[in-house]
Amino acid sequence: MTSSEPPGSTRPPFASIDMIIATWLGCGLSPFAPGTVGSLGALPAAYAIVHFGGWPWLAAAVVLVTVIGTWVTASVIASSGIKDPGFVVVDEVAGQWIALIPAALDPVLYAVGFAAFRLFDIWKPWPVGWADRKVGGAWGVMLDDLIAGGFAAIVVYGVRFFMTGGA
Repeated sequence: MTSSEPPGSTRPPFASIDMIIATWLGCGLSPFAPGTVGSLGALPAAYAIVHFGGWPWLAAAVVLVTVIGTWVTASVIASSGIKDPGFVVVDEVAGQWIALIPAALDPVLYAVGFAAFRLFDIWKPWPVGWADRKVGGAWGVMLDDLIAGGFAAIVVYGVRFFMTGGA
């Protein structure tokens, strides 16, 4: 916390690389729906990755952002004392990118992936809700979004299958 913030404030300082990554370049600092803003902030990066490298690069980026995201989330939890900081949205980035793996570069499928991921992340059907409640620490913060992203990817794949006539 900076000296200008009141004691007990949950708004983090934006001065470290951990916070820049954890908040996904500040998306998590949004006063309204930071998870949704973080998911929206993940879309352009995913599009660029797929455009330049294809879906295998996006899958590799999911692994990388999950590893780095878990590490920075652990750092933020340790420094803030908050079990699941709402301003940490790197978990949404990882889940959103999983949802977009079958979307190619189709804007309709990106919209479906965004909506499906947000639905599963908010609704938290089993095992998303189980991971959210039962798995602690940084891994717990990340895991529910990874599972929600997997569910959303299945939806995107299904919509893509029907849009292309099964091709």
